[in-house]
Amino acid sequence: MRVISGIAGGIPLVAPKTDLRPTMDRVKGAIFSSLEPGFEGARVLDLFAGAGTLGIEALSRGASEAVFVEKEQRAADVIRKNLEKTRLRGGTVLVMDIFSYLDRLAPKGAFHFIFADPPYAKAPGERDFTPELMASPPLADALAPGGIFILEKIPGQPVPLGTRWELLRERRYGATEVAWLRIKS
Repeated sequence: MRVISGIAGGIPLVAPKTDLRPTMDRVKGAIFSSLEPGFEGARVLDLFAGAGTLGIEALSRGASEAVFVEKEQRAADVIRKNLEKTRLRGGTVLVMDIFSYLDRLAPKGAFHFIFADPPYAKAPGERDFTPELMASPPLADALAPGGIFILEKIPGQPVPLGTRWELLRERRYGATEVAWLRIKS
């Protein structure tokens, strides 16, 4: 079952009534086709989950578990409703700050895939989550050996790799750029 234009296997999904920027179907399709066939039995972490479409799609492709972390209660409620509507199992929705989750609750080496679609810093003085994520030891520690971190970001924004990260691929899709990363071996 794929999630396309807000529909999962013929089931219309609920969309949050917030100012969230959902992942475009074209971007989602490119992400998932690049990672196939790796979802069977995988554990997935969806940070800044929004409507949860990345984690829901991973579950629909065979992931055994998806943890959705979203700080907005309304968006988290929508994820829960969509999990119920699709009857997908293995989804856990947490309403909390992403960095609090990473610092306090994220199990080490647990996730085969970590998705992050943080809000974009569009104006000077707005919080830029990309450098914070890339500098977060708990984020890197949460990846299983060989795991992949998929980051959506502003096109042209450099990814601060530091000493831990290796950039596997970077691709622009309109107003979004996706970076596929892993821990250096």
